[in-house]
Amino acid sequence: MLNESELIEGCRKGDRAYQKALYDRYCRKMMVVCLRYSRSTAEAEDILQEAFVKVFQGIKDFRQESRLETWITRIMVNTALNAQRRKLYLYPMVDVEEINLPTDELVLPELHFSQLLEFIQELPQGCQIVFNLFAIEGYSHKEIAECLGISEGTSKSQYARAKALLQSRLLKESSYYKKYGEAKI
Repeated sequence: MLNESELIEGCRKGDRAYQKALYDRYCRKMMVVCLRYSRSTAEAEDILQEAFVKVFQGIKDFRQESRLETWITRIMVNTALNAQRRKLYLYPMVDVEEINLPTDELVLPELHFSQLLEFIQELPQGCQIVFNLFAIEGYSHKEIAECLGISEGTSKSQYARAKALLQSRLLKESSYYKKYGEAKI
């Protein structure tokens, strides 16, 4: 198995075998990232393909100040955001003055990752993007606002709305009701 430095050097030389090895090593993890920002597998595959083209074109400039996986993930997220930005005008983001946030956290130990991913993909586009950036990627609301060209309050309200919609969706799952009954959120 090639180490990270060997992969980088081979890709910098444009060697297809090294590019394939890099793709094979990271494509599954990166597909999950792309799925979080898309509505369908086909859309996620398009983002993945576009992002890997950027990885191979930009690897000569990779300064190795972070892990290769971290750098690739950043490219995936940015490519996904750019794809969503092109469509964002179709999905209005409304700044909500006051939102009653749930005080109790909902914990579902039996929830499978694929179910959660499906729920995230069903969120309205603006909520989906903000939820992914804040809850999963770790961006602050200020960073999200700057990145998307929205206000910090809009970012917060979109996150709160996403969280409420996800909690509502989880409660509607019949398997949840059968196992846990009604929950207070």
